[in-house]
Amino acid sequence: MSPKPDHGARSAPQTFAVKSFGCQMNVYDGERMAELLAAQGMSAAGENEAADLVVLNTCHIREKAAEKVYSDIGRIVKDAREDGRDKPLIAVAGCVAQAEGAEIPNRAKAVDIVVGPQAYHRLPELVADAAAGKSALDTDMPAIAKFGALPARRKVGPTAFLTVQEGCDKFCTYCVVPYTRGAEISRPWGEIVDEAKALIDAGAREITLLGQNVNAWSGEDHAGAVQGLDGLIRALDRLSGLDRIRYTTSHPNDMTQGLIDAHRDVEALMPFLHLPVQAGSDRILKAMNRSHSRDSYLRIIDRVRAARPDIALSGDFIVGFPGETEAEFQETLDLVDRIGHAQAFSFKYSPRPGTPAASMEDQIAPEVMDERLQRLQALLNAQQHAFNRATVGARTQVLIERKGKLPGQMLGKSPWLQSVHLQTDAAIGTMVEVEITAAGPNSLGAVERVRTAA
Repeated sequence: MSPKPDHGARSAPQTFAVKSFGCQMNVYDGERMAELLAAQGMSAAGENEAADLVVLNTCHIREKAAEKVYSDIGRIVKDAREDGRDKPLIAVAGCVAQAEGAEIPNRAKAVDIVVGPQAYHRLPELVADAAAGKSALDTDMPAIAKFGALPARRKVGPTAFLTVQEGCDKFCTYCVVPYTRGAEISRPWGEIVDEAKALIDAGAREITLLGQNVNAWSGEDHAGAVQGLDGLIRALDRLSGLDRIRYTTSHPNDMTQGLIDAHRDVEALMPFLHLPVQAGSDRILKAMNRSHSRDSYLRIIDRVRAARPDIALSGDFIVGFPGETEAEFQETLDLVDRIGHAQAFSFKYSPRPGTPAASMEDQIAPEVMDERLQRLQALLNAQQHAFNRATVGARTQVLIERKGKLPGQMLGKSPWLQSVHLQTDAAIGTMVEVEITAAGPNSLGAVERVRTAA
């Protein structure tokens, strides 16, 4: 790796801003980087306040992710120049940093720090190096060493993320995650339970367990017995003060019967499952190197619904994978129609450099992908709206998360991860029993019935 140009010594930054893009794991990583910087005595800049240090915590899953980073860097430099102030220290973190490495400061001279997603525990050290005019680049990928170096959790909202697993061994042919996040590895049981307790003490009533393949998590409990994610969930369910548990993102290959049974047995485990299938054609699934078939996926869904009939299902879909025919795309539409989704994410295939699919023949024309995506999203949106409408009249609980846009309006989530807005004076962190009165495509309206203490 070639070092970046020396920018010269400067004062240590006093304020910072962390801007995270992409998945929930990036949100978690961004929160932890902010805690690291705060532990060094730095303060988070206000929403409209210029920061001395800007951390761009990047995502590399979608096409043109790197180009967006360089555009953001240019905007930061331009804003500082127009305001007549010094350029802030600029750190590029996350998966683009891992993928691009030393090429980032070679291409964008304004960048002072490059740090990968497995090395961000060294961010304060890298900031000090950059402030001293030294090269500050770290894209090493040690096995979850960062977690032991992170500060204790102190203050969070009523909902919190908790990373329990990182990396991926699946090597889907379209995906860069194995190259930017490394091999699958699970955090130890004790570390997870301790962090969960700290999150609860800091105000969390709902915890979402995170991982690239979160249901691949495994480890030994305090008694030395080997546990899967279901055992971990059951242990967290015993923690006082934790009302809700969620997890994402799952892989069909790791959807064990024990985890399915947990959806039946554990009241705090919310009735929501994000289980990406990606396509409905067996030939396309094989070309993607997915380890499941259309039929095996449907059988998993049947078992999940037998265990938890009211479960809300979510998925990921890629249209226009190399070689996908119209008939194979129709198989995806048929699969979607058979399952019925409460939510879903759908994307046009985009070639990621270095992945096997990027060099496959029969790349699909952009206009064909556009048209297929529109058809798929129309079906998924209709299913989401139908799921929302089916909840009208139901009584359920909503965890209040933040204020709404209207006077007296608050927003929270239903057990099925729907956004719910209602008029209430309930405080953030309060669990409110509501009756659903209205359903839109993306959110619900409700009236308050009963509340519990925050």
